[in-house]
Amino acid sequence: MNRRTALGLGTVATAGTVLGAVSPASAAPEVAEPAATTPARAATRVAARYAEQTALAGGDWRAYVSVADPAGPPVVAVSDEPDGRIEAYSVNKIAVATAVLDKVDRGLLTLDQRVEVTAAIVVPGGDGIFSLDGAYPSSVTLGHVLANLLTVSDDTAVRLCGLVCPAAELNAILRGKGFPNTQVEPVTNPNRFFLGTSTPRETHDLLRALVGGTLLSPASTAFVLRQLRAPVAYTDGIRRVMSSTERARIATKAGWYADARHEAGVIFDAAGAPVLTYALFAHGQAEADDYGATHPAVEARAKMGRRFLNVVDRLAGTGITHRPMTQRPSNGG
Repeated sequence: MNRRTALGLGTVATAGTVLGAVSPASAAPEVAEPAATTPARAATRVAARYAEQTALAGGDWRAYVSVADPAGPPVVAVSDEPDGRIEAYSVNKIAVATAVLDKVDRGLLTLDQRVEVTAAIVVPGGDGIFSLDGAYPSSVTLGHVLANLLTVSDDTAVRLCGLVCPAAELNAILRGKGFPNTQVEPVTNPNRFFLGTSTPRETHDLLRALVGGTLLSPASTAFVLRQLRAPVAYTDGIRRVMSSTERARIATKAGWYADARHEAGVIFDAAGAPVLTYALFAHGQAEADDYGATHPAVEARAKMGRRFLNVVDRLAGTGITHRPMTQRPSNGG
C-alpha cells in the first residue's frame, strides 16, 4: 500500500491487524458505519477507517487521533508518526489565536480594540475576505480579526494578529503553555511571520487542552470554539457529508498550501462534551493545484469524518460541556 504507517490502537488491536485488512483494490463500498459501544471498540474502528482512506488517497500521512474514555485517559486510535515536526500551515492559526487570546486573558489586549487595515498589510489574493473589498485604509476590532482568522482562514488576519502579538512573543507564549514544536517562523519584520510548524501530537494536545479548559479562560475558550464550530467554518473535509446539526458538533480547522492538506479538530457528543480529537496531516497526493473538495486527501477526510461521527455517536464525551450556539438563519429585515 506504499504506507510507512505505524498505528497505535490503545489496548484493542495491533497495527498489523488494521493495516493488513485493507488495500485499495479491496476497499469496501460506502456503507453506514454502526456506532461503537465502548471507547476501545470505537478506537479500533477509527483506526480501520483511517488506514482504509489514507491508503486510497495515497501520499504521506501523519496523524494522532484519540477517543475519550470516561473510565480513564483517552484511548489512542491512530498514532502515525505523531512526533514529526512538519509545516502546519493554517492549522496553526488556532495556535496564533491562542497566543492573542492569552494576552486578552491577561488584560493586555481586548477583543473590542481596533487594528488598522492598510493596503500594505493586505495579502493580495490571499484566502479570506480582507483581500476582497479593496477599501483601505480601514479599521476593525481584534475580535473581527480573530473571527475571520478561524472561520474563513483569512491570511491578512495573520498579519493583523502580528501587530498585537509579535512572532517572538507568540512563540514564547506557546512554549510556556507546553508546545515547543508549535511555533511560527519569524521573518525580518518582527510583526510578521510564516505560520510555522507543529506535530500531530502537539496539535492534538493543544485541542485537548482547549476543550479541557486549561489552555485559555472560559470566555476565550468559548470564543475559539464558537468560530471553529460555526456554519461558515471549514466544511470541505471532516464536516462535508453532515447535516447542519451534525456540523455544529465539530470544531475544525484546515490548512492547505502547495501539496499539503491538513485538518485538526474535535468531535463532541450530543450534549457538547468532547469525544474524539483528531490531527490529520497529509501531503504528496496527486492534484496539488486543487484546493477544493475534490482533492484526494480532502475526499479522504470527508469519508473519515462521516465514519468517525457515526462510530462515536453512542459514546459519552468527558470533561467540560461546550454547547454550540443556536443557529438562527435570517432573511434580512
